[in-house]
Amino acid sequence: MIVLGEILAQSSTVYTVTVNPVKISNENKEKVASKLSEIFELDYNETLEKGNQNDAIENIAKKVDKEKTDLLRIWMDETGILDGINIDEDTKRYYPYGSLASHIIGFCGSDNQGLDGLEAKYDNILSGENGSISKAQNAKGATIGEDGETYSSPISGDSIVLSIDSNIQSIVEKYLEEACIDNVCTDGGSIIVMNPKNGDILALANYPNYNLNEPYTINDTDLLSNWDNLESSENSEYLQAMWRNKAISDTYEPGSTFKLVTASAAIEEGIVTDIDKSGQFTCTGGIEIAGTRIKCWRYYRPHGSQSLRQALMNSCNPVFIGLGQQIGVSKYYDYLEKFGFLQKTDIDLYGEAGSIFLAEDKVGPVELATISFGQRFEVTPIQMATMVATIANNGKYVKPRLVTATIDSETGRRTEIDPIYGEQVISEETSQKILSMMESVVSEGTGKNARVERILNRRKNWNF
Repeated sequence: MIVLGEILAQSSTVYTVTVNPVKISNENKEKVASKLSEIFELDYNETLEKGNQNDAIENIAKKVDKEKTDLLRIWMDETGILDGINIDEDTKRYYPYGSLASHIIGFCGSDNQGLDGLEAKYDNILSGENGSISKAQNAKGATIGEDGETYSSPISGDSIVLSIDSNIQSIVEKYLEEACIDNVCTDGGSIIVMNPKNGDILALANYPNYNLNEPYTINDTDLLSNWDNLESSENSEYLQAMWRNKAISDTYEPGSTFKLVTASAAIEEGIVTDIDKSGQFTCTGGIEIAGTRIKCWRYYRPHGSQSLRQALMNSCNPVFIGLGQQIGVSKYYDYLEKFGFLQKTDIDLYGEAGSIFLAEDKVGPVELATISFGQRFEVTPIQMATMVATIANNGKYVKPRLVTATIDSETGRRTEIDPIYGEQVISEETSQKILSMMESVVSEGTGKNARVERILNRRKNWNF
């Protein structure tokens, strides 16, 4: 796997050691078992037992480094014990950056088969084909016929090029960890950085992450100290939780960030034509819907007269409840569909979850009210990131992606993968109005803690 010319995952050469017990003389079996157990740190009795079997092949050590097999080769030359000990070349998956982008990259099993992340999703492209040696032998291990061995060369797998920017990924992981620790986020957190022009995921991080080179080592120090005392089912449960990519697999209630959907629909449907029209809305601290009073978060000091821009800046629930009622259930669900909330994004990873909404025919006035300001339903972080990217992409839906190209291992030919776009969800004019209001939220409104001065100063030069 390659990102901006940097290798994030590669296969390195290792070795597998096996023995042919029938080819090792009885007088040498103990010597061989002793040396094998010494070099590869194995139990002597178990190794000797393997050497006493009648099977043609017994595995001794898999995926060991060259340094150890070199020691074995030297010993074999010195003792003249050459028959019955096999040293075969193998491959091992290695991750140079350890835990970087661990929930994206995933890892491989002992047979180099992808088990998680992109390693699993693109296993058929990355794995290639193993080489082989074929020969006919009798029950005693002697070669039959005169043809000898037939050797087939291995075929390397292709490479995939990721959309991830390793610098952005590193920064995101650093500050996500700090935020989770400082705010005691016991369930961790997720961050997604997405290019709205083409859907490229520039960073996707979850905290806590894990070391890809040691994926079966739990990342919790308290659990690790008691790991051997846990039941195997508990070990498995904790490992699965550690590997879980919460940015695509977990759902949550988005809250006020979902007011962007309501505002987009309201402008696109002509319910609001002037986002800065003073006095178009009035907050009295709450709103009555089907006999149920739903309060504004600032019910004790109502926002009073507002424009739509001010309502978004103030995160005023009653205004967006009222807009939701005017949009209506059927039309609102049309926008949920167009923005991608009623289906998975189909990002190139396994394990993506879907959203949790009431069926359209079950939505009454109160349910529509709560949906309009982001409560009593659940979506995934990747769905929310895609919605915001769609607004920023002049209102045109763009599918999130992690792989931008493949590289043929034999020819070096690079094949680009085109971005995938959907329909025009909202007009370019509507998208620009929403972006302008979003800027106001962080420059003057309730999102001022997210204000980044140099970003706001560049806003006028942004070309969406």
